[in-house]
Amino acid sequence: MESSITMLDDRTDQATRQMLQKVVERKRKFDKLKLQHLMTMWITIFLTFFYLLYIYKTVMQPYSFSFSAMFSVYVNEKANLYFLVITVGLYGLMNLLREKREKAEKEYHALRCEIIDKSKDLWKKEDEWKNRHVVFEMMKKNYDINLFHENK
Repeated sequence: MESSITMLDDRTDQATRQMLQKVVERKRKFDKLKLQHLMTMWITIFLTFFYLLYIYKTVMQPYSFSFSAMFSVYVNEKANLYFLVITVGLYGLMNLLREKREKAEKEYHALRCEIIDKSKDLWKKEDEWKNRHVVFEMMKKNYDINLFHENK
């Protein structure tokens, strides 16, 4: 468990600390997938750009007089097949990571909203209710998790 969550001894009970820990874990998973998706997207864009530039310079410019000549040269070059497979594979990986990122985002926001909705149950006592803003501020400052409002 995170040290800053463990330090909330008198402000929260064990179940609340466990929920806070889970929301931190889901936030980290979401951030990791978001970064992976972004990196894969930019690699795909750059690789596609250079692949199309390569095709333009090696196939289209020299053999622009005939489509059948362009097609023949394109098919005869093994590097084109490898570039095409890698580019399509990266595009598929990018879409797979986007779906995983969206799923992780939904899980993270669902748990975050559940904590916000159940805050009256989690901080039942009067003194706990008055000090819950300390917990919310700590979560915002340390983990960039906003528990004050349900909106993103």
